[in-house]
Amino acid sequence: MHALGALDSPPPSDVSPIPNQSNPMSLPKTSPITTRHVVALPFPGRGHINPMMCLCNSLASLNPAAYNTDIIVTFIVTEEWLGFIGSEPKPDNASFATIPNVIPSEIGRGADSPGFYETVLRKIKTPVEDLLDRLQPPVAALIADTYLVWSVEIGNARNIPVASLWTMSASVYSVFHFFDLLVQHSHFPVDLEERGEEHVDYIPGLPSTRVADLPTCFHGKGVNALDRALESVASLSKAQFFNFMIYMQDELGSQNLYCDNYNKALLVQFGRTWVSKTRCLYELEAQVIDALRANTSIPVYHIGPTIPHSKVEAESRPSEARYFDWLDKQPIGSVLYVSQGSLHSAPKAQMDEIADGLRESKVRFFWVAREAASELKERCGEMGIVVPWCDQLRVLCHDSIGGFWSHCGWNSTSEAVFAGLPMLTFPIYWDQVPNSKMIVEDWKIGWRVKKKGVGEEESLVGREEIAGIVRRFMDLESEEGKEMRRKARELRDIYRQAIRKGGSTYANLEAFVSDICKQDF
Repeated sequence: MHALGALDSPPPSDVSPIPNQSNPMSLPKTSPITTRHVVALPFPGRGHINPMMCLCNSLASLNPAAYNTDIIVTFIVTEEWLGFIGSEPKPDNASFATIPNVIPSEIGRGADSPGFYETVLRKIKTPVEDLLDRLQPPVAALIADTYLVWSVEIGNARNIPVASLWTMSASVYSVFHFFDLLVQHSHFPVDLEERGEEHVDYIPGLPSTRVADLPTCFHGKGVNALDRALESVASLSKAQFFNFMIYMQDELGSQNLYCDNYNKALLVQFGRTWVSKTRCLYELEAQVIDALRANTSIPVYHIGPTIPHSKVEAESRPSEARYFDWLDKQPIGSVLYVSQGSLHSAPKAQMDEIADGLRESKVRFFWVAREAASELKERCGEMGIVVPWCDQLRVLCHDSIGGFWSHCGWNSTSEAVFAGLPMLTFPIYWDQVPNSKMIVEDWKIGWRVKKKGVGEEESLVGREEIAGIVRRFMDLESEEGKEMRRKARELRDIYRQAIRKGGSTYANLEAFVSDICKQDF
């Protein structure tokens, strides 16, 4: 097995009391040291693997002396994914374990996401089960992506507690959870041309939202995967014991939440306990989380962010990447970072308009464009650079970056909040549309580039319009821009405070580990 990656070990912090949870610091110091083996099972996609890895880093970095327990973490990936992520430095208490490449390659999987998902569900269950049965020491807890609907079943069969990691926001989670309300109000199925501007104002805790701002799987791109998404949520209904954890990626959380009378469709089955985590922050989605609390009988922990913030904070040496040389030469806050994500992108005609609009705006830009980097570089002119890949969080935290043109994936949204950046939103698919709505209307730290509508069905945004909004957005002296950046910095400060010693994130992570340590195996 190969080690997971460098995990910096922060000093132990005080643990905030969690209702009905014993304080891990109160464990008898004379108790014998035990070992708890935690296995992580991500869905094999970058937007799922990255947050799971960050969670494992956090688990492995905790001080085991606080629990009289040694925590070891095994991260299960395909052989292909090991090639992508297996070269990091090797801590003693974290390792990779691999299963064969029984699924299509990560490269190009965006061409048929529903087909890829179906193949994953069919092909990797048996290899995962075989691996779980061979791992030593015996597995004490399984943290599995919610998309892997059979993870509860395989954990239950082996008497292993399962924690389900939801890799999107709590708001999106609630929409799936209360799906029956959409049906009752005739908002599913729905014709957006007729009812897209109607407001969904009946989902508990969710701010009023246009039908057109719901995840695209309810009315457009991805609708053929809706049944599987609902199945993922419904698979949580088989739990024997409920220990529900909402896992928050953004890190603004500051309260320990407990819930009552949770709707059965969201409960995850564990052999002995159950934990569900959604990657969101209490302060950013307080009403949604409070509504979940009011509708479940299981405890809620908020833990995050599931972004590699510790790597950025620990990095002191100059980067060897040549693009940092370019960034270092740009004025503070002058560069627009542009990324349409790693899986789905805009059609070529729209990408051409974006490139021409950036060129005409005369604004400095840094564009991550994957396969199209060479072509776009020729088209964009001399005001910016185009690269196929970069260390995104470190780039976003660079002083020269003043804004983020984003597809609004949840990982990118969280990283933008961590960096304190306002956003130009250009969503394409799935949860990106409601994320854009939150950024623009709820948090007020961004503007929409795309016209209101749905995913790929929206009309083309022309270069003149793009050039104009980019110029206004990057005007650091405008009053509107100053206020938007002030709010972005405010969220950044709250976000970062939550992950420091004494913050809610660290306390809730310790409480989760305490739950694992208390299991009687």
